Amino acid sequence: MRIRQRKIRFAACVLPLLAACLFGSFSGCGKKQEGGMGSAWEKLPEFAVGAPSPAPTPIPTKAPSPTPTLDPYMGKKQSMLTGEWIEKEQVEKRPYAVMLNNIKVASPQSGIGQADIVYEALTEAGITRFLALFSEIGEGTPAADRLGSVRSARHYFVSFADEYDAIFVHFGETTYAAKKMKKLKIDHITGMYGAGVSSFYRDKSIKAPHNAFASLEGIEKAVERAGIRTEYEEGYESHFRFYAQDTDILAEEGMQEATGLTLGFSAYTSPYFTYDKDTKLYTRYQFGGVHTDYNTGGALTFKNLIIQLVDEWNIDKNGYQTMDIEDASGTGYYLTNGVCVPVTWKKKEETRFMRYYGQDGEELTINPGRTYIAVFPQNREKYITIGQEGQAH
Repeated sequence: MRIRQRKIRFAACVLPLLAACLFGSFSGCGKKQEGGMGSAWEKLPEFAVGAPSPAPTPIPTKAPSPTPTLDPYMGKKQSMLTGEWIEKEQVEKRPYAVMLNNIKVASPQSGIGQADIVYEALTEAGITRFLALFSEIGEGTPAADRLGSVRSARHYFVSFADEYDAIFVHFGETTYAAKKMKKLKIDHITGMYGAGVSSFYRDKSIKAPHNAFASLEGIEKAVERAGIRTEYEEGYESHFRFYAQDTDILAEEGMQEATGLTLGFSAYTSPYFTYDKDTKLYTRYQFGGVHTDYNTGGALTFKNLIIQLVDEWNIDKNGYQTMDIEDASGTGYYLTNGVCVPVTWKKKEETRFMRYYGQDGEELTINPGRTYIAVFPQNREKYITIGQEGQAH
């Protein structure tokens, strides 16, 4: 009992003393300080008295990687015929060059609307024929079943086909063409003899000789039977240089507006073209109306028009034509996107060399798309009209 009382007494004495000491720590142990309690707060660090905390040191972060831009041409190459971007393996395939009729009673032609390049030149009696080049006829397309009517070869068309290392498809030939094919050693298929005899068929609703037609299946069978190479010859280079995409020609010497073109091949054949500024394509007309493809009914349209002026004359009393293109040069015109510029050309048949050049002497660059080439007699240049509106003579 005594021990408990002593503990109580000790607590009673000690607690007031501790309270006084604690209070004194703030009041200077009973001594009055200048400024009172405010002075004590002023001695504390500034950041403890409502001041903003120091800004944290920023942690460096890695900049986000830019989103990669997909290359629209990845895995593709430009076609040697159109300059359009296609699969690489397709670029290596040899084209077909097909002789097509262009007489009024046999028009319109079947499959011509699928051709990548169309040549037109005089044959005889003022009539023209076409050489249609296909990088791919296309399985399941209208041209795959009906291509024609296919007509006989002329020697200068053989030379044009050889420029492209093409497989030449025709139905018969002149003696001049036969000699040229032998000289150039061109691979060809004809319906008159050899592997191509069974590769053509006749449309009996059309009068012969304007009723011979080819099919993709027939052509491929003939190529296989004849053991013809199906890829470009190693080292072959096209005589076309293309822009990567559609490009307007900058103003240059001799440039003129070309929203129309008329080509007076003869009194019988005077095709003309009109330009559509919305599609930026030229539409071909002949025999009093729009030139269409028989298979589809669609109009023939082209991105590029080239006029290649040549020295041309009768080779014999039958009126067969010939022209100076074996080792020659000349002038011409290039039309695209509503304008026309003068060009020059050079050809050496022996080496398969053929190039077009601009006025600056540099190789001509043309727009991607389908191309029409008129091989036109130099002495008839006055019958070419380049202007605002094409029309028949």
